[in-house]
Amino acid sequence: MTATTLKTRSSREVYRDVLVELMPDDERLVCLDSDTGLFGGVDFGEAADRYLNLGIAEHTLMGAAAGLAKEGRVPVVNTMAAFASTRALEAVKVDIALNNLPVRIAATHSGVSGGHLGPTHHSLEDLAVMRNLPNMTVVVPADEATTDELFRQALALPGPVYFRLGRNATPDLPEGPPVRIGQAQILREGGDVTLAACGPYPVLAALDAADLLERDGIAASVIHVHTVKPLDTATLAAAASTTGVVVTVEEHWRAGGFGAAVAENLSEILPVRVCRVAMPDAFVPVAGSQKYLLERGGITPQAVAARARTALGRTRRSR
Repeated sequence: MTATTLKTRSSREVYRDVLVELMPDDERLVCLDSDTGLFGGVDFGEAADRYLNLGIAEHTLMGAAAGLAKEGRVPVVNTMAAFASTRALEAVKVDIALNNLPVRIAATHSGVSGGHLGPTHHSLEDLAVMRNLPNMTVVVPADEATTDELFRQALALPGPVYFRLGRNATPDLPEGPPVRIGQAQILREGGDVTLAACGPYPVLAALDAADLLERDGIAASVIHVHTVKPLDTATLAAAASTTGVVVTVEEHWRAGGFGAAVAENLSEILPVRVCRVAMPDAFVPVAGSQKYLLERGGITPQAVAARARTALGRTRRSR
């Protein structure tokens, strides 16, 4: 595997630890929880009265966060991605996005990272939903380091942020340029095909696919796109203008997600082919680990490499 080591903290735990660290020194910060258990046993110190567990009432949670933001606070809403993007959507749209309020929605169990809980807790539509809301910034960190840095940056933004987090620890990415919200991170450069990926396992799949393609004499660029909105079209376009082919990889349904955002934006400025590797347009009918469900859905290095070869009109060399 291209990645290095598997960390003991998931992205949701990293975000939690950063928030708990910052709250005592910033009285604007308020944590609103939906009885997830993530903050169980956490010592907030002097900020303890700014942790509010409103229970399993996500719509109310978003409304309360909007009210606090209107009064000068910076609320962080902690809930599962499936509920943030569907059950509470009206409040996110009308109370938060419409008023351009600085609410940070920390959406855990995204994609199929809560795979053991079944399709009611999968979140394969949330990027499509959230990126369509005006004023909303959409961030998808891919490992421990990017979660830490991007969450700190997200707290300083003036409007609402949807921060997409997994449930489980995932491997670290290899070192790359510093991460900045709104700026895609180039992890590997190549002139034949561009692999643009969003989320932990999709980025790892793209990196490993680049290794597979290299064996066939195909040089792939790999771009870690951690900000879905605003999308760094300039970096993607620069790579695509060289390669002519972009393969997107995501932990989301094909319709309306990251790949769709790339296709929409690039089609307006370049004659480029965009091929999407994403979860099939179907509910996942079985329970299982995140990695198992992604492999079952075709989010693998082999599938990404095959899609790139097909787009380039090449087949794998026999060995």
